[in-house]
Amino acid sequence: MNKSGFLCLIYLLAAVFVGLDQVTKAMATEHLSYGQPVYVTAFFDWTLLHNPGAAFSFLSDQGGWQRWFFTAIAAVVSVVLVVWIAKLGVANRWESTALSLVLSGAIGNLIDRVQFGYVVDFISLHYEDHYWPAFNIADSAICVGVVMLLLDMLRPKPEAKTAE
Repeated sequence: MNKSGFLCLIYLLAAVFVGLDQVTKAMATEHLSYGQPVYVTAFFDWTLLHNPGAAFSFLSDQGGWQRWFFTAIAAVVSVVLVVWIAKLGVANRWESTALSLVLSGAIGNLIDRVQFGYVVDFISLHYEDHYWPAFNIADSAICVGVVMLLLDMLRPKPEAKTAE
C-alpha cells in the first residue's frame, strides 16, 4: 500500500472513533439522567457526568478558564498528531495506529469542550464503594493509543546497518 492510501486509512480510523465517541455521548446524554447510575454488572454502570477539567477531573473546580486552556491544548496536540502521522512511513503502522487513536480521543473531547464547556463521561467502573473516575470512548482511545506507544518503545528495534 502506498503512503497516501495508508494515511487515508489512518485518518479514517481516527474519524470513525471520533464519530463513535460523539454518538455514544449523545446517546448517554439523551437516555441517562445526570448522576444516576444504571447498573449493568456489580462493577460496571452507565452514569452521565460532566467533566469541566482534564483527566481524573484535574482542575475541574476552577472558575472556567480551564475550558479554554484544555481546548487550546487539545487543538495544538491534534495538529501536532496530524503532522506526526503524515511524516511516518507505511513501515510504522503500529505507531501510526496508536497516534490515530490518541488523535481521535483528543478531537472527541475537544468537540465537547467547544460545544458544551465540559466533557461528557458516562462509563463507570467500580469495586464495592471504590470508583474509578468516569470516562468515555475518547478517553479509552487515548489510553489504548498510549499503551500501544509504550509497547512500541519497549519492542526491540532492528539495528540500523552502518555503511562500511
